[in-house]
This record gives sequence, C-alpha cells and structure tokens, in this order.
Amino acid sequence: MNTFFLIMGIGMCLLVMLCLFRVIYGPTILNRAAGISAVGTKTLIILLIIGVVHRRVEMFVDISMVYALLNFIGCLVLAKYLERTGEV
Repeated sequence: MNTFFLIMGIGMCLLVMLCLFRVIYGPTILNRAAGISAVGTKTLIILLIIGVVHRRVEMFVDISMVYALLNFIGCLVLAKYLERTGEV
C-alpha cells in the first residue's frame, strides 16, 4: 500500500510542477493567482499522503489545516490587492 501512496505522491509533485509552469508563464495575473491556489491545494494533498506513508495522519492533518488556512488568506489578500490596484 505504501508503494501506491508513493506513486500518488510523485504524481502530485509532477502536477505541482505543471501548476508552477502556469504561475511563471501565465498570460494574465488571474492565471497566476489560480496557479498559486492550485499549488497550495496540491501541497495539502502531498502533506496528507506523507502522513499516511509515515502512519502519522493526525499530525499531518493539523499541519494541512493550518496550511489550507494560510493559502485561503493569501488568496483573499491577493484578490483584495488586485481589486484595489484595478488590475482586474
């Protein structure tokens, strides 16, 4: 079962690299913001997979919840900044 989760973790890392490509080469600022949000979401999944592999899911769930909250607040701050500057 650990092999399955390791393969899924590697697959998620590859998906994070694709999202980082969108963040770097996105044609608009909204594409970059969506890419950053997607990277944060995929990082949460990777953290949970690491928790399953190490058999410490309860610890990694707590870490993931804090990271999700920071990701959400970061997206809200970015949206408010873009609204104030008039780029959207």
